[in-house]
Amino acid sequence: MLIMGICGSYDLDSANGRLLEIILEECEEMGADTVVWDHGANPLPLVGAEGSWDNENVKAFQELATSADAFVLSSPEYHGTMSGVMKNSLDWLYSKHTSGKVFSLMSTLGGKASNNTLNHMRIAARWIHGWVTPEQVAVPNVKTAFHEDGALLSEELRERMSSMAKSLVDSTQKLRG
Repeated sequence: MLIMGICGSYDLDSANGRLLEIILEECEEMGADTVVWDHGANPLPLVGAEGSWDNENVKAFQELATSADAFVLSSPEYHGTMSGVMKNSLDWLYSKHTSGKVFSLMSTLGGKASNNTLNHMRIAARWIHGWVTPEQVAVPNVKTAFHEDGALLSEELRERMSSMAKSLVDSTQKLRG
């Protein structure tokens, strides 16, 4: 089983990159192989930009998505929705890459918790025929959410991440038959 992480920021050394690390480590402990698309090293052009349809990064991104069995999306919330990086990433995926595959969703916010980004990513994943796990994680007050060692401070959030990782792996196994 291959699980692909997609970060809604260019820098994997970010809160959303760290969330991907945390959940993918848990998935690996359950036997999954994991990979994260690195937008910093391999940026995707805006959909429709001149030359974008033949871009080598786009082709590699789509090939990796096709080979993945499941996805984890982690995006900061900007102005009540997912980041432009996440939206553009999802815009490059089509049902031929993702149909029948499982998605788990996470977001970070500067202030209070909100489900806007999670709901918007859920809609996009469903539109490309993905199955979204019922578990989701929104990390509020992101600047104070992590310990110096990178662990989440909130026991409740750590438990929710574990539950989501288990659901992702279990659901992927069930759908793969």
